[in-house]
Amino acid sequence: MFQFDRLAGVLVALASPMTREGEVDEGGLARLVEHVIHGGVHGVLALGSTGETASLDEHSRRMVLDGVIKAAGGRVPVLCGVAQSQLATAVAEVDAAAKAGADAALVAPPFYYPTDQAGVLAFYRAVAKHAAIPILVYNIPQFTKVNMEPATLAALATEGAVQGIKDSSRDFEYFEGVCIATRDVAGFRVFTGSDTMLVASLAAGGSGTICGAGNIAPDWVVRIYEEFTRGDIDAARGSQDKLYRLVMALRGGVFPTAIKAALHLQGICEPWTAPPATRLDAERSRH
Repeated sequence: MFQFDRLAGVLVALASPMTREGEVDEGGLARLVEHVIHGGVHGVLALGSTGETASLDEHSRRMVLDGVIKAAGGRVPVLCGVAQSQLATAVAEVDAAAKAGADAALVAPPFYYPTDQAGVLAFYRAVAKHAAIPILVYNIPQFTKVNMEPATLAALATEGAVQGIKDSSRDFEYFEGVCIATRDVAGFRVFTGSDTMLVASLAAGGSGTICGAGNIAPDWVVRIYEEFTRGDIDAARGSQDKLYRLVMALRGGVFPTAIKAALHLQGICEPWTAPPATRLDAERSRH
């Protein structure tokens, strides 16, 4: 049985394979899930930023989550991303994820309008009040313009409103502050969303990573985690160096077009992104 307070290791923020017409590619999605599970990952995230959740309509989001849950077949935990600025809609998305069979929800804070820490607290408390599954905070201020302060997170964690965080800020000082602020909250999970910071985040007390590069080379990321946890720091550092070079190569074009292009090269899915974004080579041909 899934125990959230033991969730750790490498979780992949899955891409959402699409057809040229902008529909969900169910076959590609199944192949992708099989690819990452074969690579040894400890869980998957559907509908995160890499999964283009903000560009998918409700029907497509449901198709992606259902497809991931079906393909995973209970072999690894499935998390579902929720990025809705309107409170009732965020609550409804978490409820839909729970009913579909997701094990937890990764919830972004309300965005568009400026939000202070009191507003962030109120938002997550309201979402948690109705949630039937554990909630992780998604800290990605470059997309939301909201940065959850460690003290705010600690308050929510202590109350039991949220059970974890994925920090994609790429700010290690912030990440370390989160680890310190929540270290005494039993079972609280702290994941980095920055593939390049995995070794450093584990050293600070993090639980692992929810990463995009794991779509392409899941075994590379898993190797880092395994080397670190068995105490072979030199090997983990060498593997991290290798992953760093891959991550840098995947930052071309508009996110996440390079990941889609790499998956296409691996024969997993087509390179199409959710409209209105265009595939990587089409964009580069204009420059």
